[in-house]
Amino acid sequence: MESTKPILTLTAKDFIFQTFCTGGKGGQHRNAKQNGVRCIHPPSGARGEHRDGRDQYRNKQEAFRKCAESPEMQAWLKIETLKKVGKIRDIERKIEEQMTPENLKIEAI
Repeated sequence: MESTKPILTLTAKDFIFQTFCTGGKGGQHRNAKQNGVRCIHPPSGARGEHRDGRDQYRNKQEAFRKCAESPEMQAWLKIETLKKVGKIRDIERKIEEQMTPENLKIEAI
């Protein structure tokens, strides 16, 4: 059985994880612990944040899941995959062909 090499791989090093005090109900317990987690993927601008659990590990997992499912991350993944496969050049060439002056209609206001 052939193993296929992944087109694109992401690791924890590609993300920034920030912790913060969650605040809100729960008083001293919630205010004293850094349980809230924010996950940021700088290249795509995707963000995920979770603060509901009392466990930082679970909050980190949920923040990562929210980041991965965000529309910004999904759009970035599509573009990066197209770049890796080589189809982005075809799309850019078609756009350039369509943007010629004879294909554009300019209306005066």
